[in-house]
Amino acid sequence: MSRESILVIEHDKDTLELIRYNLTQHNFVVACAVTGEEALTKLSVGSFDLIIMNTMLPGLDGMEICRLLKNNKNTAHIPVIMLSEKGDDIDVVLGFELGADDYVTKPFSPRVLLSRIKAILRRNRPKLQDDESIIKNRYITIDPSRHEVRVKGQLINLTHNEFSLLLFLALRPGWVFSREQIINSVKGTDYPVTGRSVDVQVVGLRKKLGESGYMIQTLRGMGYRFEGIIHKHENS
Repeated sequence: MSRESILVIEHDKDTLELIRYNLTQHNFVVACAVTGEEALTKLSVGSFDLIIMNTMLPGLDGMEICRLLKNNKNTAHIPVIMLSEKGDDIDVVLGFELGADDYVTKPFSPRVLLSRIKAILRRNRPKLQDDESIIKNRYITIDPSRHEVRVKGQLINLTHNEFSLLLFLALRPGWVFSREQIINSVKGTDYPVTGRSVDVQVVGLRKKLGESGYMIQTLRGMGYRFEGIIHKHENS
């Protein structure tokens, strides 16, 4: 298996070196950038499996970089971990709204960061299991092997979190899941995400699904469910 490549965007040299050292010790290929502009240049010529970036960069900040990446079809699939001195709910929610896959506050433990990185990369690796069958109904088609969703034949650009949430619910139509169950099933039991972030993901997902967004239903005080008949088809 080829070594996975990570781009680290961090203007603080000590933090950058700490991350670079620990990642290389765990056999990752690491590229570094100290500004958003430098990062975008490296992204235009290189391929990366994951991005770690400080939200408070000089010039083009991390939030803006994340927005640009998630709105670009060539980079939207790359998972992003935000690093920040800010740990307020509003900052965390904003990061997830922009498409970040994780949000780590400083100071952080390198072991914890490595654990988050490995968890995200595991989720992004191709899986050989029965959930790889294409699932579809009259309006929505979900292809797990290609990480694609189409609504009435039109390809929809979803973040990794949005895709995982939709797939989780669509595979279990009619079942009601609490926010905690969704977090544990989609992210893993050790993933420190608030219920509020699930709400944010649902709002964004419904918006992208357009008229078909109604299929993700809210049950007040309980959680969410996918309402609609789903059929599985072997992926060819």
